[in-house]
Amino acid sequence: MVLEDLVFEDNYKKFGLNVFSNENLDTINSIKAHPYIKILFVPAGYELMIDFNHHITKAPTLFFLTYQYLDIKNGGTDEASFLYYNRDFYCIQIHDKEVACDGLLFHNVFEIPNVELDHAETIIIQNLFGHIKDELEWKESSSEEMIRTYLKQIIIRTTRKWKKQNLKTDTVNIPNNELDVFRDFSRYLEIHFREKHQVADYAELLHIAPKTLTHKFKNLHLESPNQFIINRILLEAKRLLFYTDKSVKEIAYDLGYEDPAYFNRLFTQKTGHTPSNFKKNYASGKKYNI
Repeated sequence: MVLEDLVFEDNYKKFGLNVFSNENLDTINSIKAHPYIKILFVPAGYELMIDFNHHITKAPTLFFLTYQYLDIKNGGTDEASFLYYNRDFYCIQIHDKEVACDGLLFHNVFEIPNVELDHAETIIIQNLFGHIKDELEWKESSSEEMIRTYLKQIIIRTTRKWKKQNLKTDTVNIPNNELDVFRDFSRYLEIHFREKHQVADYAELLHIAPKTLTHKFKNLHLESPNQFIINRILLEAKRLLFYTDKSVKEIAYDLGYEDPAYFNRLFTQKTGHTPSNFKKNYASGKKYNI
C-alpha cells in the first residue's frame, strides 16, 4: 500500500514523510525541488540520479541531500521513504554539530553522502521511519519532539556507519579536533567556493597553515583540500550549465573567474569536455558520469 504525504507544520517548522514505489514516483516531484534538508531511504534495485552521479542501489541505502538535484528514474516494488524538513525543525545551534545539518552527512566535502545498510541496520532504520510515520499520523502534542528524537537517532546511527565506510582508518583513534577541521572546511567551502579558490583561503578561515590543512586531509586518507575546492566549483558549473540558460562567460563570472577563457580551460582539463560540449551531451542524454 502506498501512503499519502504526511506532514507536520506550524508557522516556522516543517517536517514531512513520503512513502513511494515505482507505481507513484511522481509523488515526490513537488518536494524534491524545494531547499529542504532531505533523507532518502531506498531499497535495492532503485535507479536514481543525484546531480550528475548515476546510482543503482545494490543494497538498502540512505542518501542525505540538501541542494542536490534528484531524479528517481526507476523504482522497485519495495517501498522507499523520503524525509524532508527545514532548518527550523531540526538544525538549531545547540545541537551537536556532528549530527546537525552542518555535520558529516550534510554539506561535507563529499558530493553525495550515502550509506549502504546491512540487514540488521536496515531493520533498525525502517523501524525508526515507522515510528516517525506513527507520530505524524497520531498528531499528539508530544509528536513533534518524538519525531525529532527519532530523526536524531537516524542521523547518529548513519554518521557512525558513514565514518566507517568513508574514513579509511580507525575513526575511534582520530581526535575530535581532526574531524572538526574536516567538518568546518566543508561548511566554509559550501559558503565561499564562488569567491575563494585557494587552499590558503580556507586555512586562514580555520586559523591553521595551508600545509597543516593538507596534512590533516592526508591523515584521513582523503583527497587534497585543493581537489575538493576544484570539485565543488566544477559541480556548480555543471549545475549552471545544465539547469540554467546562462552562457559560459556568465557562469565563469558567477564562480569568481574574471577570465572566462581560464575557466573554460580548467573545466575542459578536469572533465575532458568543454563546457559547451558538456551541456550539449547532457541535453541529449548521452552522458551519465562526467
